[in-house]
Amino acid sequence: MNSEFTIAVHSLVFLAHLPDHMASSELIATNVSTNPARIRKIMGCLRKKGFVKTKEGVGGGYILDCNPEEVTLAQIYRTVSSKMLKPHWCTGNPEETCPISSNTQEVMDQIFHEAEIYFEKYLDQITIYAVLQKIKQCP
Repeated sequence: MNSEFTIAVHSLVFLAHLPDHMASSELIATNVSTNPARIRKIMGCLRKKGFVKTKEGVGGGYILDCNPEEVTLAQIYRTVSSKMLKPHWCTGNPEETCPISSNTQEVMDQIFHEAEIYFEKYLDQITIYAVLQKIKQCP
């Protein structure tokens, strides 16, 4: 899995913590501990799906455009990093006569696909608001 999912969740939780306030990419980046360009890229994806609104210029930035009690982590995962459990590297060689080498990748693809389904079902149970509440409970 790539870090875009975690950055997107962190950013949305941060915005949920600041209801009705604009946050610049620089402010979000400082909170997330990454660079503003990376935040702008991820927030662009979230904006296209209606999770945030943007305002350009002085005093501009990002503001939550969704109900954090209704938005699930699965929705965010599908927006920024779906199908990322499977590694990019492939094992084995389907052209080989050895059944292990020729079939392992197909079986692993199936396993990763099933894991993705279970992972998304788990993430469907957690909202942005729930993450914010858990964070607030931390010492």
